[in-house]
Amino acid sequence: MEKSFVLAVFLLAAFSAFAQSGVPSPEVQIKSAVLAAPAEKREGAAVWGYNQQGELVQLRKGTNEMVCLADDPAQKGFSSSCYHRDLEPFMARGRALRKAGKDAKEIFATREREAKSGKLAMPKQPASLFVFSADDEDFDRSSGEVENGYLRYVVYIPFATAEGTGLPLKAASPGMPWIMYPGTHGAHIMINPPRE
Repeated sequence: MEKSFVLAVFLLAAFSAFAQSGVPSPEVQIKSAVLAAPAEKREGAAVWGYNQQGELVQLRKGTNEMVCLADDPAQKGFSSSCYHRDLEPFMARGRALRKAGKDAKEIFATREREAKSGKLAMPKQPASLFVFSADDEDFDRSSGEVENGYLRYVVYIPFATAEGTGLPLKAASPGMPWIMYPGTHGAHIMINPPRE
């Protein structure tokens, strides 16, 4: 009885601390992060989110190939993403370079150089990324519910070209796949479904 009371007080204090910091609880972060993943992949996905200090930490270990990132509470709007674990070196390198103060152009150039030299491991096969986003007012930070969300799809195909894939360099109609950054380490197929 005494142990359960102490545990209840601890959990209440932890929840209160998260609420005051503006960082949703780990449970809420996990719930909203996996919304980016295909439904059958959600339960087994590894999830990374934020602690009270705003540091990225692992919230849940995974049992399948998906890695999900919770919404960054320091950024405007809601955005969670899930990707194939083979993209983790690429994603982690980007996060480290951003943390070091590098801008988008520097990050791209560094990863391009490192991928070409073999220092940065890139997937040897196509690898998926799913991004789920919404406006601030459509994300309930206390429950993890998201309304009016928009899901877009990316398939990384490092060093692929428009000529080699037959993909256009831009979408000619809503939802049409196209290739972005062709011929580079960051080459990927973009699929942006029409917004309702």
